[in-house]
Amino acid sequence: MKELTKGQKAYLIVHSILSAIGLVLLLFLLDITNLQAFGVVLMLIFYCAFVACMIVFIKKPWYVKCAGTVALVVLAIVFFFTAAPLTQHLAAVQGKNVEKAAVLEVEGGQIQGVKTLDGKVEIYAGIPYAKAPVGDLRWKEPQDVEPWEGIKDCSYFANRAMQASTSFMMNSLQDMYLEGGWHIDLKSTPDLPMSEDCLYLNVYKPANANENTPVLVYYHGGSLMSGTTANKDIYGAEMAKNGIIFVTVAYRLGVFGYLALPELKEESYEETTHETTGNYGLLDQVKALEWVNKNIAKFKGDKNNVTIAGESAGSSSVSALCSTPLAYGLFKQAIGESSSTVLQVPPHTFRTLEKAYKMGEDIKKEFGCETLAQMRELPAEELIKTKYQNSAMTIDGYALPESPYEIYKKGNNNEVALLNGVNAGEADPFIFLEYLFGKQPNLDNYKERLQSIFGEDTDTLLAKYEGKINSDKEANKVFNEIISTYWFVYPHQSWSTMAYNNSEKVYRYVFTKENGYMGTWHSGEIIYAYGNVKNESKSYRYDESDLKLSDTMFNYWINFVKTGDPNGEGLPQWDEWNPINNRVIELGAKVEMMDDPYLFLYDFMKAFDEKKAANL
Repeated sequence: MKELTKGQKAYLIVHSILSAIGLVLLLFLLDITNLQAFGVVLMLIFYCAFVACMIVFIKKPWYVKCAGTVALVVLAIVFFFTAAPLTQHLAAVQGKNVEKAAVLEVEGGQIQGVKTLDGKVEIYAGIPYAKAPVGDLRWKEPQDVEPWEGIKDCSYFANRAMQASTSFMMNSLQDMYLEGGWHIDLKSTPDLPMSEDCLYLNVYKPANANENTPVLVYYHGGSLMSGTTANKDIYGAEMAKNGIIFVTVAYRLGVFGYLALPELKEESYEETTHETTGNYGLLDQVKALEWVNKNIAKFKGDKNNVTIAGESAGSSSVSALCSTPLAYGLFKQAIGESSSTVLQVPPHTFRTLEKAYKMGEDIKKEFGCETLAQMRELPAEELIKTKYQNSAMTIDGYALPESPYEIYKKGNNNEVALLNGVNAGEADPFIFLEYLFGKQPNLDNYKERLQSIFGEDTDTLLAKYEGKINSDKEANKVFNEIISTYWFVYPHQSWSTMAYNNSEKVYRYVFTKENGYMGTWHSGEIIYAYGNVKNESKSYRYDESDLKLSDTMFNYWINFVKTGDPNGEGLPQWDEWNPINNRVIELGAKVEMMDDPYLFLYDFMKAFDEKKAANL
């Protein structure tokens, strides 16, 4: 071949770079959709063939020479923005020659789970606790489980509830931001399939469990719109190894779990006299507790020593379960992480029945439906595309005869001890995502954004920060702290106060540990509390200090589940909380009691909550 001209050399260099960009995009896609090494090999072969073609077509017209590069880059971009993660049922225990667990008899029939590879834990995954809420049972109270024949294989996690698919690109960009860069990971981690047939739970039990083993029932978060029981942060084997039966529960979400309509309430009264609507997900959660009450002895669990726990919307659900008369006597202790509905006007996951009805009517119009029959005929895959977010419970007169605040005020709540708390950067991920492609809160806009929430009271609020907001960084920090306090921290202050007033033991925490991943963001504490830092495969996320903190938090949680008190031998003292000294425990680089760092904002938040309640 003759020596190349400058133009031809430039062509090879530029198109090789563009092709490499296309290849990186596709490799990034592989990382997220988990096609693994086979796909990488195919791409490398394709790339080598493409480079060879560039050389062959070096003297062809420009539109021939450019066609391959354009095709590769366009293909990569299209795949990058349209591809979705793989879905498949996940085994409860990953590995070869997994040993089966004993066959047990539960409500509905026989089940058989699997043992962890070390033989210390038996996992029964995908146990139905209610009849599938499909067809005519859509938007009805959960029904008793339908019996099955033979032995049900409970070695795989069941379907997750119907939920809008999240953008893998946005999730990946968030991970890259959190991790400080791109870390390619070709290990397969597909999503669970979705279905309306989703009322299943998982039981992790010690293989050598004695009778009357303490039980922890966990409700996942996700704004009442998303989530799964197969999340690795709440994998329950570590809990079971330490003498706890750990139960994770799936429940109806979004439009399937929280749609409210007057016709549904009337239908409920005609069929059951209960007259309920808008709280189907909450009713599922109660049904799961009833199942535990009836069946947990088969796993050697103690139905009289049950603790409920949850994070985010799961914690809001816990506060509602502490309030509903339907759950009375079904549990003792409660753990709430990063959300509560126990204040006069909760900032999220709760709404008035009037607002719930309004959204329900809007959804009917959105799909052109006039009757309940038409709504129930809609395919689940279409219904989940609604533009309205059904992400809140309501006062339906049955599951919640009054607001949780009023129920606590009358002393009618269900738990006898409460462990609850927040993370230092609760609101940060929400603010980060909302303003990802716009301006983050700064000196020019933070006050205006606060006024959109607090209105004429904004100046009173900002007076608490007088002289402390002199830069964009300080404005951003103050904005995040205020929103964190409004959305998450003050609701826990209110919940704790109401529980304390009802003579409960209350334990409060603030999680402050930074790391190589979620850090103090919303949900960052979960992997610590449930003992799974040691199981994280991505070593750049956590180090020895995180393992140490996880061990401490894990033992606090274990002790609380067993006794209603987190304290134990070898652990820093965690004092009971009271609204007089407002001392909380810091869970971070240090583990010690400290003054509540948000105390100076509570008087404003309390007054603002009362003002909102008066204006309802």
